[in-house]
Amino acid sequence: MLIKCNLEGKMKYSLIGPVYPYRGGIAHYTTCLARALMDDGHQVQIISFRRQYPKWLYPGKSDRDPSQQPLKIDAQFDLDPIYLWTWLKTAETIRQYQPDATIISWWTTFWAPSFWALSFRLRRCHIPVIFLIHNVLPHEVHMWDVWLAKTTLKNGSVHIVQSHHEQQRLLSLLPNSIVRYHPHPIYSFFNGQTFLKDEAKERLGIPPDRKVILFFGIVRPYKGLKYLIDALARLISEGNNVHCLIAGEFWENKRLYLQQVHYLGISNRVTIDDRYIPNEELGWYFSAADLFVAPYSNGTQSGAVTLALGFGLPVVLTDKIAQGLPEGIYNLRVVPSKDAEALAQGIEEVLLNLPTNQIPPLKTFDEGWSKLVSTIITSTPAR
Repeated sequence: MLIKCNLEGKMKYSLIGPVYPYRGGIAHYTTCLARALMDDGHQVQIISFRRQYPKWLYPGKSDRDPSQQPLKIDAQFDLDPIYLWTWLKTAETIRQYQPDATIISWWTTFWAPSFWALSFRLRRCHIPVIFLIHNVLPHEVHMWDVWLAKTTLKNGSVHIVQSHHEQQRLLSLLPNSIVRYHPHPIYSFFNGQTFLKDEAKERLGIPPDRKVILFFGIVRPYKGLKYLIDALARLISEGNNVHCLIAGEFWENKRLYLQQVHYLGISNRVTIDDRYIPNEELGWYFSAADLFVAPYSNGTQSGAVTLALGFGLPVVLTDKIAQGLPEGIYNLRVVPSKDAEALAQGIEEVLLNLPTNQIPPLKTFDEGWSKLVSTIITSTPAR
C-alpha cells in the first residue's frame, strides 16, 4: 500500500548520499535529486558524510571537488563509515525529523556496515527506507560483496534501480523485494557552458581539421579505454582524420595505455588530461568533441554519458550500459562490448553522419528528474 500524501500533496524525505565538497557523478546526482524534490514542494533533509573513505583506501588523488563553480546544496555532514556513534546519531537525527521515508544512495559495499545499521534502526522506528541503487554490486566484485549487499539491501522497503540489468541482479539476491525502475536522468546543468568548436580545440591543443572523440571520466579497467585506443588505430589506418581526447583521472596504471598508444603509432592523435576536470572547464572538452564514446566492457549506467547527452553530443556506447538510459534518445549508437572493430565501425558511421550544426542540448529530458521524483513519491510505503 502506498502512502497518502497530506492535503497539499507534499512529503518529507531524508536523503543520504555524497554532495559537495565531494566530487563526481553520484554527488551531482544526489544534489540534482534533492533540488528536484524541493522544486516539487517537498521537504528534504540532506545528510552527507564527514568522510567518504579513509585516505589509504581511496585510489584517486582526492575525493574533494576542486571546482571554482561547484554544484552546492545545504546538508548535514554527520555520517562516517568507520565511527559507529555517527551511525546512531544519524538515525536519531532522522527519527526526530520524522520523514515519510529515508532515501539512501547505494553504490558500494564499503558503506554496507553503516547503511545496514542505519536502515535497521530506521525500520525499528517505523520509518521506511528506499534504496536508490546506482550499482547493486561494485564493478570489481569480491567474494564478500554479494553477502554485504544482500544483508544491507534487505532492510529496504523499496528499491529503485536505473537499469533492467540491475533490476534482475537485485531480484537474484532478494527475490521478494519491491523493485521500481527509473532510468538515469540526463544531466543538463552544464549545457550552458558551450564554446565555438574551433576555439575549444585551440585551447586544448587539437588541430581544427580533426574530428574529436571524447572519453571522459575516471579511467578504470571496466570502462574499456583499451578497446577505444585499438578502435582509434583502426580508424586512422583507414584514413579517418580523428583525434582522441581522454579527460579524467587514472585509477590504474597509465603507463599501460601510453605504451599501447606508442606501440600503435598514434601518439600524435591522442591527448590525455590525467586529472579530475572541474565544473568550470567541462564546456571546453564537450565543445571540442564531435562525439562521445563510452566503450565500457562492464557496468550498469554512466553519468558521463548523460552529461554528454546534456551537451547535445552524439554518443557511441556499448550494450553493457545502453539500457540505463531514457527511451527516445535518437543520437545513440550501440555496439557490442570488448569489440574494437565494431566500436571503430560505430564511430565511423556516426562521424559520417554528423549534422552540420551541433545537436541542441537535450533540454526536453530535464523532465527526467521530475519523473524520478514521481517514481519516489508513488513508491513510498505507508508508515
